[in-house]
Amino acid sequence: MDKWTFGLTLMIVGIGGTFLTLWVLSLVVDVLKKFFPLSSGEGTPGKSA
Repeated sequence: MDKWTFGLTLMIVGIGGTFLTLWVLSLVVDVLKKFFPLSSGEGTPGKSA
């Protein structure tokens, strides 16, 4: 395997690993939102009602 093939393979594996990690983190955030929902009285701290 030459340097270009190894570089492209490493880049594709790195990008795939990054997207896989971001997908898993988004699933964890969705699960945490289901277990700890935002109550109706809480909102963004900067906004006044």
